[in-house]
Formats: sequence, C-alpha cells, structure tokens
Amino acid sequence: MLKDPAPGDWLHWGRTYDGQNFSPLTRIDRKSVKDLAPAWRAPIPSGPSMPTPIVHDGVMFLQTSPDTVMALDATSGAVLWRRSYKPSVPSSQKMGLAIAGGRVFVPTSDLHVIALDAKTGETVWDHEIAIEPPAVGRGIFNLRSAPLIVGDKVIQGVTGSGAPGGGFIVGLDAATGREIWRFHTIARPDEPGGASWNGLPLARRSGGSVWQQGTYDPELHLVYYGVGQTYDTGPLNKPSGVAGTTQDALYTDSTVALNPDTGKLIWHYQHLPNDQWDLDWSFERQLATLGGRRVVMNIGKMGILDALDARTGDYLFSIDAGSQNVITAIDPKTGAKTTDPQRWPDKTKSTLICPNATGVRNWPSTSVNPKTGRLFLPVTQWCLTFGPPERPGFTLLSTGVGLTPADHPEAAASGKMGRLQAMDLKGRKLAWRQDLTAPIASSVLATAGGVVFAGDLEPALVAYDDRNGKFLWRAALDNYPSSNVVTYAVGGTQYVAVVTGMRNFHINDLARRYQLFRQARGDKIEPPEADPAVVVFALGDGSRPAR
Repeated sequence: MLKDPAPGDWLHWGRTYDGQNFSPLTRIDRKSVKDLAPAWRAPIPSGPSMPTPIVHDGVMFLQTSPDTVMALDATSGAVLWRRSYKPSVPSSQKMGLAIAGGRVFVPTSDLHVIALDAKTGETVWDHEIAIEPPAVGRGIFNLRSAPLIVGDKVIQGVTGSGAPGGGFIVGLDAATGREIWRFHTIARPDEPGGASWNGLPLARRSGGSVWQQGTYDPELHLVYYGVGQTYDTGPLNKPSGVAGTTQDALYTDSTVALNPDTGKLIWHYQHLPNDQWDLDWSFERQLATLGGRRVVMNIGKMGILDALDARTGDYLFSIDAGSQNVITAIDPKTGAKTTDPQRWPDKTKSTLICPNATGVRNWPSTSVNPKTGRLFLPVTQWCLTFGPPERPGFTLLSTGVGLTPADHPEAAASGKMGRLQAMDLKGRKLAWRQDLTAPIASSVLATAGGVVFAGDLEPALVAYDDRNGKFLWRAALDNYPSSNVVTYAVGGTQYVAVVTGMRNFHINDLARRYQLFRQARGDKIEPPEADPAVVVFALGDGSRPAR
C-alpha cells in the first residue's frame, strides 16, 4: 500500500515514497475548481508545528502541538480519537506522522518515537532515542520530520542544532521500536570524510540536522535524506593549516543515499561545501524518471535545483530560480559551485546577501507533476545584510558577522515579495512564473487535474493553472496557512485540506517580514488572530455531498 497508495489516500508526508507531493485525482480540474466550496473546519491545539495530515480510508491523522495526535473523520472533521503527551521538554516544531500496518508512528518533542493503534490511539510501543553523549541534554536535539516506513524499519531523522557531534538518522524495528542502526550526519574524525572538518575534534563539529522526511526508491532499495549546514561557521572560515584536512564539513549540505536495512552510506553528494551563510540544502529529496533515468532532485534555500543520478549520485544538471546572489557559476559536469568572494562573511563591511537565512524557500514542499515533467517552487524574495553587528544576538555565530534584514531589489521594485515558479525538468530550464504580492506560506500541490494549489499570507488558498500560472480560484483563510496542502477523496468527493494558524519559526519570520515590507509601502497589515484549525474544501459529484 505504501509503494502504491490508493489515489484517494495521502499516506506519506509527500504522499508517495518518491516525495513528489503530487495527486493523481482529477475531479477537481481547471474547469471545476471554481466550484470548490468549504466543507468543514476543525479546531486544533495551537503550537509551533507545521503538521501535514495523513489520510487513509476516510480517516485523517494529524499531529499538533503540544504533542497531540488526532484521528478525524475526513468527511466531517469529527474527532474519532485524540491522544496527548506531556514531554519532558517544551513542545517542538514537528511536520508529520507516518502510517503502516494499522499503526501510526509519532515523533515526540523529547525524542521518543511512539507507535499507536490506528483505530484506537492506544500505545503499541514507545522508544526513547539515546543521545551521544548523554550529558549533552535532550532539549538541544529534536525530531522535526515525519518518520519514513520502509519494510520493517521506521526511519527517523534527528536535528542536532549546535549539539557536539551533530544530527543523525536512526532505523527502528517497526514491530518493537528497538534501534537497529544509526547513521551520523557529521563525519567522525576516524571515518570516511572525517578529515573534512578543518582538523576540528568531534566535540567542536555541529549541525548536520535532518529536517525533513526522507524518500525511498523500491527498485534501487535506497533511502535519500537531506542534511543541513554546520551551526558553528567560525572554525571553518579559514584553513587551519592541519595537514590533510579540508573545510568541506561532510556531510553538511549533502544528499545521502542509505541502505534502509543497515543504515550504510551508499553514496553522498555535497551540494555546497563549507556553507558560511546558513543557506543549507536540507529539504525534500524528490524522485522522478527523466529520459528513462531515475533522478533524485532537491532545491536548497538559494532556490537552486540540483538533479543527481539516483543510483550513483552522479551530478546531472541544475536550474537556478534566479533569486540568489551568492553562487556565480555552476560547473556543468560536476555541479561544483563558485561563490562570489564579495559575499563571504566579513564583519568589517556591509554586503547584501540574497536570499536571507530563511531562504528563497524553506520547509514548505515543492511539487512535481510526473506527467508534464514540471516542478513547482514557492519563492520568497528577501535578503539580508552581512556586516558589523548592529544588535546583540543578531550575529552569524562565531564569525561575529551581523545580520540585518533587507528587501530583495526585485521585490522592492515590483512591490511583490512572493512568486510561484515553474521549472521545466525535461528542458532543464525555468518555465513560467507568477509574481505574488504575498509570499507562499504552504507547500505547493500539483494534481492530475491540471491545478496547482498554494496558500499565501493574504491569507488565502489559491488554485493556479499548471500550464501558465493563471489564477483559477481563491478562498480567503482566517489565519496563515501553516502546513503542506493535501488532497484526498472519499466516495465521490475530492477534498483539499490545509492547516492554518500554527506559529512555527518559518511562519513567524515570513509574516513579520511581510508586514514590514507592506508597511514600508504605506499599507497597514493586521495579523490574523483566528484559532488554529484544519480547513477543508470539497467538490462532489452529487453521490455523496460534502458536509
């Protein structure tokens, strides 16, 4: 079922193992989308999460904050069961659940992975992920991403933030929760890649966080994860002089391909060595078949797509959304990036860096339509200035470089801070773009009906024509969209759902900057205050009306 979900189900964070975030449903199409109407709205607890609903057989499963799991009737929003936890640390930002074998798999704020009975919500097992070394403390690590279920393994990424030794990925036994394997995303000094940390001891290597759910290719039997940057950039800023060492900092800003049975690294590709800008390449790794070749793709914070051979990790091509100024050239054979030396961190002079550290894009997922070979990317046009520190705490870690928000030149000229960008994967180039006043805050969702959905900071949920970006439908929301948009079907009705009103770091940062952007142009923007909810729209065929 996980390999080939029913068209009406949404079984993974990106719907399918390939992470394409694409739906084969067609009842809602370019003509019928105008008839999409509100179906139901269910209040949920508030908090910092960005929860993506999982839908199976007419039931929606959702994890909200503080550490609450809900099962809802997907046609009405009625609560079927609800389970809450009291973690030993404050509730953290989480993005989703997993489902398999009649169980729902839940990451908690205090590093537990819990298996629940999908029908009752009762606990089947509860596993606490061990910390190395234990003295570091649990609050510095987090489980942000949804688990990935492959065979009899529950695979969970862990963010390491500034923790000594960094993040990691674990493989748990789906039957018992017992840990089977662990892959460290920061190379150990005595292991392959260990000499890439400028001679630093393990205790001074940090970052390598795993923010989002991995993807899986059943034929190649490989799982793919993105790894974030290092948090302490200062020790990598200049060569240490230690013989045989580099400043690449593996496996930061990399795609890693692992054997899901053992956690063994099969290959890796580093998209940007020694990331000094916090512009990491940590997001979803989407799989597609292009020209008969299996390809794994990702787009980092700079809005640059890198495509790799999914079997070998060999570089294939890149597409730049055109909103960054750090990378000046990309080698067409290797994908090696040339960075502008004028953009290197320097606390003695002011330099415009585009995008800002939250990125051209961030957590909200892109979407791939495998039928047309197009990818759809939510773009935010914003920048920051590197230079002398202006406010305490607003510095780039140990480099001491100050960070000051700044408008993107293109956004300043047009008055539009957002963009929906289509990319032609077959032609390896940009396709159409739709410039938007308000940035997109949700994922982008493409469907076989020729419609692309995205939620923005107006706030609204909007449908676009996937051929040209033309506006097709718009529904006002009473709070900011703050999750991936999903679509599913029950009976003869197709639904579109989005979570609104959650306050995670991405939404807070985006909304605050958008407010300032509009106010600088004389517009008074009042932030919405409606309580968090699951908001669902529907289009039926008359056989089963939406409720």
